[in-house]
Amino acid sequence: MKKLFSLLSIVCIIAISNCTSIPENNDPILGTWVKATTTLESKNETSVREEWIFNDVNLGRYQRFSNNTIDFYTDFRWSEDDGIYNIIYSDTEISDVIVNLEETNEPEILSLENGGVFAVRE
Repeated sequence: MKKLFSLLSIVCIIAISNCTSIPENNDPILGTWVKATTTLESKNETSVREEWIFNDVNLGRYQRFSNNTIDFYTDFRWSEDDGIYNIIYSDTEISDVIVNLEETNEPEILSLENGGVFAVRE
């Protein structure tokens, strides 16, 4: 009797686990976004590259490179509400930001609330 009960329990667990599915996230912000700047100070050229990598579970990774060397990185979470994206960093050194996705431009642009460019799609 114990073997029959164990077998039925295993079958029920397999049946229940096959019925659940993870919803697919096809948000247009998914992918890598970049902002690059170059400064010239005292005959030294410094290039700074910032990357935001958005993944499909509403999490991401921010990385800042100085002269091709990683300078700073942190994780963030993001949410979307009616086309407006809120990026919330886990590190308090960086302020949270609200951006809009402009898909009509080539390349696609994440713009700040004041209309400035936050990042472009890579």
